[in-house]
Amino acid sequence: MSKQNVKSIAETKKVNSELFSMTYGALVVQLLDDFESDEEVNCQLDKIGYNIGQRIVDDFLSKNPSVGKCFDLKGVSSVLVQALKIYMGFTASVTDWSPAADEFSLVFDGNPLAEFVELPQEKHANLQYSQAICGAIRGALEMVHLEVSVRFVRDQLHDGTDNEIRVKLVRKLDDQLPVPED
Repeated sequence: MSKQNVKSIAETKKVNSELFSMTYGALVVQLLDDFESDEEVNCQLDKIGYNIGQRIVDDFLSKNPSVGKCFDLKGVSSVLVQALKIYMGFTASVTDWSPAADEFSLVFDGNPLAEFVELPQEKHANLQYSQAICGAIRGALEMVHLEVSVRFVRDQLHDGTDNEIRVKLVRKLDDQLPVPED
């Protein structure tokens, strides 16, 4: 692929953040209408994010050829912070590493998905409105052969002024070649 075919990040068209957050909000409202419980909606949002993450990792790596192979989770976390800034528009801090260095937190203030949102706490106390972010992280890391569990620890919509996502390495996935047909 020639350098002329690769677009830089600066040349990429961006979606207005207000349009993005309103569209996401409409999606969440529709899911709340379609499913009976907050847990089912959380699962659907996670699946949507997972599918996005699986596709967006290729886009990120093709537009950032200087990103090399990460040899540990600390390297992965720094690339993840970079990707969140590009695709979500917020800067996260990596904090609270586990002693085994297999788990960390991403802490960030602004969340473009939750920009115009107020959750009715009594009706949707278990809704993880931004669960798609967790799914996207999980999907993207699976594409680079890392199985992780990702969950919100703190959400500005529920109980605070900031957000915290916890990422835990479950295992490294092996490359698997397709079984040849005879």
